[in-house]
Amino acid sequence: MTLICPICDLHRDIDQQKKYEIYRDDLWVLRHHPAPAPLLGWLLLDSLRHCSGPIDFSANESSNWGIAVRDACTLIKQLTQCDRVYTIAFGEGAQHLHLHLIPRLISNPATKAWCIADHYRSVDSGKSPPVMPDQLNEFVVKAREIKGTVLHYS
Repeated sequence: MTLICPICDLHRDIDQQKKYEIYRDDLWVLRHHPAPAPLLGWLLLDSLRHCSGPIDFSANESSNWGIAVRDACTLIKQLTQCDRVYTIAFGEGAQHLHLHLIPRLISNPATKAWCIADHYRSVDSGKSPPVMPDQLNEFVVKAREIKGTVLHYS
């Protein structure tokens, strides 16, 4: 039986890479939440290798994890001017580590604690507007410039 993993599929999808991927190395993929994106700067940090989470990390992944999370959060704060960055990982929708990195803006009550889940559902259901595609694209381009990322697509 072949394992079907939506995160692994995203990592192989050239169109998704062109639209949302900010950075990739031999351990991690940093990408913007795909459309409909609930917030500008809502990023996901995925393990490149298929694994369910830190319990399955290799020694190299374990030693690099904190740095990867810190650097991604720093990037979000730099680009969004947010007050905090929430980090959430459940792993049931896709049992492949994808850490949600969510900008928390004190001025936006929709980003407060668990209100963010209500906001996410509201955007997902079409009740609230998502991030506009041109804003999302501009964010990804700026983030790539900051990370010094030059992506090559085969």
